[in-house]
Amino acid sequence: MAPTTAFLLHEAAALHDTGWGHAEHQGRLRALSSTVGRDMLALHGRAEQLPSTAATEEDLLRVHTRDHVERVRRAVQQAAAREEIVALDEDTRVSAASWDAALGSLGAALTAAEAVATGQVRNAFVAARPPGHHATPDRAMGFCLFNSVAATARWLQARGHAERVLIVDWDVHHGNGTQDIFWRDSSVFFLSLQLYPHWPGTGGAEEKGAGEGEGTTLNVPLEAGTGGVEYRELFEAALDRALSGFSPDFVLVSSGFDALAGDPLGGLSLEPADFHELTRALMTRAEEECDGRVVALLEGGYDPKRTGLAAVAVIRALAGITEADPTVSVNSG
Repeated sequence: MAPTTAFLLHEAAALHDTGWGHAEHQGRLRALSSTVGRDMLALHGRAEQLPSTAATEEDLLRVHTRDHVERVRRAVQQAAAREEIVALDEDTRVSAASWDAALGSLGAALTAAEAVATGQVRNAFVAARPPGHHATPDRAMGFCLFNSVAATARWLQARGHAERVLIVDWDVHHGNGTQDIFWRDSSVFFLSLQLYPHWPGTGGAEEKGAGEGEGTTLNVPLEAGTGGVEYRELFEAALDRALSGFSPDFVLVSSGFDALAGDPLGGLSLEPADFHELTRALMTRAEEECDGRVVALLEGGYDPKRTGLAAVAVIRALAGITEADPTVSVNSG
């Protein structure tokens, strides 16, 4: 198996402009990339940054309607023509660079999936922006334009890299868009832990899929203030349940970090080290199920500094480092 973990960040992702007063502002990614970049020096030989190219419209149309793709394209064109930010709804905004950012970030995810599937790297973390897991087949919402994790799952299947895909979502907000896309699909298992009740209002335990997809959606609703120990126990139990009847060829993670204590849009009480432990637990099962083929995509996380630390913790776990703290030498674990 390839010895390295890949980090991917498309250059256009940071150009998506929602305004500095918006929670999903450009500073999120700048802070994350700075924090990860400093730690990449310490992880030399364990992690590497890979270049990526943009996705295509065909990649979007595997999970979105053509009407939706065109609505987003027209809004971005309008933003460019007016030289201003355009609101798609009360939460979701686009600027002149948003189309390139969205397709660039999806392209980074597809590049990562290809590199992992072909053995070029062991696993990968993608600093995607804008986030994607709230985007439904025909609607942008919750800061999300296109559903990158869903599109990556469909791309893996279309390219013959996987028949069955497990998507794990640990963003504090329920990934309603991902759930909608695979609601009736038995080839993709969607496992999600989220604060509930909370925006967007979905994610109850009774939501389990329908038709051929019944039983391949597993939601774990969490009470406000849930901390790391309880969260990890619930996560590992849910992962066992998911894998008891589903054997994935590939694992994707909607890796939001707004479950961190103090996140302005959160309500849970995790620490960056908890994401390290969650990732280690996931990797243990992924090694058993699919030779460790895992790609994590950034979703939410609105405390830029702590989001960066959590991203480092996940990357360190993917790279097999036992210490989550970037101030600790990789040789000390």
